[in-house]
Amino acid sequence: MIDYRNHIYSNPKIMLGKPIVKGTRITVELLLRKVADGYTFEEILKMYPHLKLDDILASIAYAAAIMESEEVIEA
Repeated sequence: MIDYRNHIYSNPKIMLGKPIVKGTRITVELLLRKVADGYTFEEILKMYPHLKLDDILASIAYAAAIMESEEVIEA
């Protein structure tokens, strides 16, 4: 399993603190939306040639980790 911490970074001065791929201004949110919109990893890598497959996988792993730690409060 990929360690997202090697790829994902957050800084309040960059993209309002949203998690981004290190060394870019590409947010995890953007990559997740591209995947959700049906783009293949190959298509995303063509759109953003400076990204690597591991960056996309790390974004998904990051989102999974966030969901894993989410606390559900019953109404």
